[in-house]
Amino acid sequence: MKEQFLARMKQMLGEEYDAYLETLQKPPYRGLRVNTLKCTAGQIQESGIAMLRPASICADTFYIEDDTRLGNHPYHMGGMFYLQEPSAAGAVEILDVKEHDWVLDLCAAPGGKSTQIAAKLRNTGFLLSNEIDSGRAMTLLSNLERMGVSENMVTCADPRVLCEQLKGCFDKVLIDAPCSGEGMFKKHARAMEEWSEAHVQACAKRQLHILESGCACVKSGGTLVYSTCTYALEENEAVIDQFLRSHPEMELEDCAVSFGRSGIAYGDLDAAKVRRILPMDGGEGHFIAKMRKIGPETSSKLYFQEAKPRKDVVEWLAGIVDEAFPYAMEENGLIYLKKTPFLLLKKVKVLRQGIQAGNRKAKRIEPMHHLYMSAVLRSHFKQVCVLHELSEAYAYLQGNLIMKSGWHGYVAIAYRGCILGFGKGDGTQIKNHYPKGLRLSATAHYER
Repeated sequence: MKEQFLARMKQMLGEEYDAYLETLQKPPYRGLRVNTLKCTAGQIQESGIAMLRPASICADTFYIEDDTRLGNHPYHMGGMFYLQEPSAAGAVEILDVKEHDWVLDLCAAPGGKSTQIAAKLRNTGFLLSNEIDSGRAMTLLSNLERMGVSENMVTCADPRVLCEQLKGCFDKVLIDAPCSGEGMFKKHARAMEEWSEAHVQACAKRQLHILESGCACVKSGGTLVYSTCTYALEENEAVIDQFLRSHPEMELEDCAVSFGRSGIAYGDLDAAKVRRILPMDGGEGHFIAKMRKIGPETSSKLYFQEAKPRKDVVEWLAGIVDEAFPYAMEENGLIYLKKTPFLLLKKVKVLRQGIQAGNRKAKRIEPMHHLYMSAVLRSHFKQVCVLHELSEAYAYLQGNLIMKSGWHGYVAIAYRGCILGFGKGDGTQIKNHYPKGLRLSATAHYER
């Protein structure tokens, strides 16, 4: 590990430095967060998939206490949990999302915090998840689909362009800012290789620009939470202090949580109100600050598309689920469904809005994977083939035929209550429609 970085940590931690050095010899914390859109924490605990210990940071987070690898487990593939080190859930806990809120996650990839926000919204309100990097944006989209999020929009845009159209539109804004990643050194070697004091300074400058954009989107009385996964004072307390000096309409609030510790004194900042999490506190390294907009704001005028689904779409959907959607949008043959009108934006790349439900091919409509992964529909499918054996679930996830007779037409495929995708039955077997890009290798397995 770089000597310059360690010297900075020694100066910052003082008597705790040796305790920090000791944590570097241990593996990084591992954990998961239960997706309450699809199941309960109790269901995951009782499943026995791993040795789990509840984390105090969030009611639905757990430390994984053994060596079990859960990335290929059917419950993970079906979106019942998200693999996430527990302290990463702290920022959304402090954001305090309520049902029916409009929430903007401005730097959202890979999606851990967006999926946590969606679980708190419980299929109400609206979530806009943005990522400027196109490759990371596709990872974000995939994770949101897997976790069953539907009343949302995913964009790939420069925050300045996006936020210019959304001034004063959100109850809650989260900026989990790109940073030097000092808290991730044990997990990502690349973060350590790229580290330098110059990189820390460059990150701080970029973070201030992102805060400028995101701040404009907060409603009067709304909340802005800023977080990083770095220890650097320059990217944490110093950024917030400088931001508040130039934004009198924003007021620092107490994070009001018991986890972690107070921040480091800097400038005029009240360090007791912000939160730091270090390895000694049960996490790999996070900083969180909460602010409220106390001044008036200029609100952008929003435009919506309120088109109703075409008759053939209504009839097609009725053959699959016993749930209706009042709004539909079609683009390049793809059909999107929402419970609320579609938000229209200019000069912004929208990767998806609502449920990507179907694909028009000639005179028929074929269902899409997102339709079956959607949490809002998980108890509404008219046909569900339940697989009881783990080996059957893996056979499906690997793309194999399902040798089950008596099924005709499109059918949801579930493993012990967790919907994994869909297939199409001909009465003697079910043809596998699990997306080829998601299929597991023939050797993939799960072991306790």
